[in-house]
Amino acid sequence: MLSLAGEHGALWLLTGLAGTATAHGRDRRTAWLRATALVAAAHLGSVALKRLVGRARPGSGPEQGPAAAPLVPVASPYSFPSSHATSSVAAAVAFGALAPGVRRVARPVAAAVCLSRVVAGVHYPTDVAAGAVLGGLTARWGARWLTAAVTGRAGVATVRRRASGGRAGGPPEGPPGGRAGSGHRAPATGGGRPS
Repeated sequence: MLSLAGEHGALWLLTGLAGTATAHGRDRRTAWLRATALVAAAHLGSVALKRLVGRARPGSGPEQGPAAAPLVPVASPYSFPSSHATSSVAAAVAFGALAPGVRRVARPVAAAVCLSRVVAGVHYPTDVAAGAVLGGLTARWGARWLTAAVTGRAGVATVRRRASGGRAGGPPEGPPGGRAGSGHRAPATGGGRPS
């Protein structure tokens, strides 16, 4: 079931569109659309790489016989990297950066989709691992573009921190003594000569 839902990234693209439709405010809608675009880009990248590599799926050789038939239909004869894994991990990272509640659900669902591809007999574990790395890197690479949709430096720092799994390392919340993102500093107090 998960393998079928993840075909062509459909599960994640629909999730992104639902996030866009339910987001409050223009900036949040833009961020969700960008996250969805990152998932689509990751998926398309994996499809292109799959065609370049041309690795046959497990059990597809003539010596395998009917016992090696996959448990689910496949859209392509090629297996490396897994496009399901690519779009699933890209979505878990990108959508999770926008909403912690989504992250709590997306991560285990993405892991289940990845595992289902090996269990279904349509991917080698290395296909899934490579797809997961590609999806994660694509989403992390696009994090700056994604966060540019969120206004205010505090919002950018929060989204960057969420995209990196909660680690610090985003830009400072704002200039010392001034408003975040304003470029203005508060007037200095004391220590100066009276005029």
